[in-house]
Amino acid sequence: MKSSSVGSPSSSPIICASFNQDNSFFSVGTKDGFKIFDARSGRLCYERAVGAFNIVEMLFSTNLLAIVGAGEQPSLSPRRLCLFNFLTGSTLRELNYLTSVLAVRLNKKRLIVILQDKAYIYDLNSLAVLETIDTVPNNKGLCAFCPGSEGCYLALPASTSKGSVLIYNTVELQSVCQIDAHRSPLAGITFSSTGTYLATASEQGTIIRVHLVSQATESYSVRRGTYPSTIYSLSFGPCLEFPEFLVATSSSGSLHTFSLGQAIKQRKPSGVIGSLIPDTLSDSFDQTFHHILHNAAPTGVKSHVRIYNVDSLTCTSGASGFRASIFIISHNGYFREYTLKITELNEFSWSLEREINLLDNILNEPF
Repeated sequence: MKSSSVGSPSSSPIICASFNQDNSFFSVGTKDGFKIFDARSGRLCYERAVGAFNIVEMLFSTNLLAIVGAGEQPSLSPRRLCLFNFLTGSTLRELNYLTSVLAVRLNKKRLIVILQDKAYIYDLNSLAVLETIDTVPNNKGLCAFCPGSEGCYLALPASTSKGSVLIYNTVELQSVCQIDAHRSPLAGITFSSTGTYLATASEQGTIIRVHLVSQATESYSVRRGTYPSTIYSLSFGPCLEFPEFLVATSSSGSLHTFSLGQAIKQRKPSGVIGSLIPDTLSDSFDQTFHHILHNAAPTGVKSHVRIYNVDSLTCTSGASGFRASIFIISHNGYFREYTLKITELNEFSWSLEREINLLDNILNEPF
């Protein structure tokens, strides 16, 4: 789930945080300005101290940013979207709206702007408005956008009383389907990297569902926990077909990882019977493949999680498995990188690789 959260400048040191489309860079907005970091090295690449920002979105590894102010001064209105070239320090274009901009998403073809009751689809190159979608009231600016230029799907809430999702094709400019995912309103949605799968979570936060978009069907239900918790962030691991991993963070402060690929491989029978079972199974997820890291972020503090990389792993015992690099930004001002190792026997271990104070970081060299 590509994230950029809007909050009160006084509620936490970080107002917003967002990874770029391939999770190689991330940006944070504070009451003083915004910063861009290389997620792979933790290096501060750029900073601009001109006032508070609610939204800072970066287009892949380019110098293009979409930024929206927090309204603490007239020049940084929350109703104005600025396309900004941080390499030259110049404003490329400003787009003004009647109400506050709640979310912005980008890929190489499209610019998506989310207001409380509208979603605008722009051609990124010409900035021509291609479509305006009237939406249900969406005060949190909840949305998901596939970073790939082929699928180019946009997901939006379709109801305020239950967890229904509208899937829209932003290339063909037509509705794809509506998925009735939960009985409670949505709290989180994210696409897999190819747009094939969509993960959803409701305001209850106990069940996360994985849907096959092309068929508008549920493929898996995974249980985060028994007690309600606010889902802050969802993310699939990088994938070409079915994603191996799904991760989530919530107000409990725990990091949850679900090994989807392992579950399918171990539960799918071999031989003739196995060939009759589809690769995605409509069934509840085996909790054996649910790995939890407690206290990955402070309780009640917003966080954003991404799986940056998944590698094959060969252990000293000869067993094979996976090693996943997981990035977390928490709104108290820290970036952490964790490594999760899982063997084919489902033995697992967590390790903290890096912890960076985002607020005290000093710019030593230009981007």
